[in-house]
Amino acid sequence: MTNQFFKDILLKIYHVRLLIFITGILFAMAMFFYAKTSTIVYTSRATVFPLNSSSDNSPSNAITSLLGLTDATKSFSPEASINIIELAKSRNTREAVAMERIPEMGNKTIAALVIENYNQNKSFFSASVNTPQNPAALAAAGAALLEEDMTPKLNKNGILEIAYNSTNLILAEKVNYIFIDKISNFYKELRIKKALLDYNFIVAKVDSLDKVINALDGKTIGISNKTLFVAPEKLQYQMPKENLSNEKNRILQQRTASTNNREDALWRLQKATPVIEILDKPVPPFDIIKPSAILYALMGLIGGMVLAIIVSISSISYRYVRNECKNFMLS
Repeated sequence: MTNQFFKDILLKIYHVRLLIFITGILFAMAMFFYAKTSTIVYTSRATVFPLNSSSDNSPSNAITSLLGLTDATKSFSPEASINIIELAKSRNTREAVAMERIPEMGNKTIAALVIENYNQNKSFFSASVNTPQNPAALAAAGAALLEEDMTPKLNKNGILEIAYNSTNLILAEKVNYIFIDKISNFYKELRIKKALLDYNFIVAKVDSLDKVINALDGKTIGISNKTLFVAPEKLQYQMPKENLSNEKNRILQQRTASTNNREDALWRLQKATPVIEILDKPVPPFDIIKPSAILYALMGLIGGMVLAIIVSISSISYRYVRNECKNFMLS
């Protein structure tokens, strides 16, 4: 029975071979046309390279981390790597990018532009995205679409790479630039804020120590005024103040150390802002993502022929299954 089944299948395929081939050709043409008319996706890439303000130009110090780590062999340390990737992917960063405006495109916000671009190039089965009028909702919608097309990563040398995909050539370039600007500004503000906090802390500590010293001087003067005795021989005696002197010497040592720390903190504050350079700018020519028409045609040819074969032998397969079920029930 099985041998006869396969013989019937081969005989059926032989009889409808022309129909099978024509079906495969039609599918191949459809897939070829789809690949040719599909929208081109442009991928802009940029690499971000941070420099510190160290005067040491040796190779070991040429690249340092943005978080103040020195003698690093990579642009971003392993500890900071997760932070900067998460920063690039964070909702706050994406919303800040989404609300920026592009003068070359009617001064519209990036959020409105990516929504329009999505609706123009979405598939037939995908739902359209409405453009919210509320700024917060607009930023959230734009950030969600940006998340799908933006890919930040660190290469093997620890340099940040940002790739952004868009079917619009202008968006592919401008959005990537704005992403870099937002990330860079965050780290600059972080470095300045940290250095400023250190400086303010040291200044407050020096002021506090000055107040303690003044208080000790006042206490010493007070004791001198209250404990002065005149002997018959007109000699002056005072109560011992060794404890106050020792305390003052200790505070003076702390004040000297804090003053030195204040100068160091002031220097760090002056050089806190890092210099961030773009090694590879996100400018054309971009990488192009487009399906291969030849590959799609080959897939259509094979898929169409297989589908035609399945349809042509369906009646034979049905009879075979039905007869097998009957024989099984009778047995």
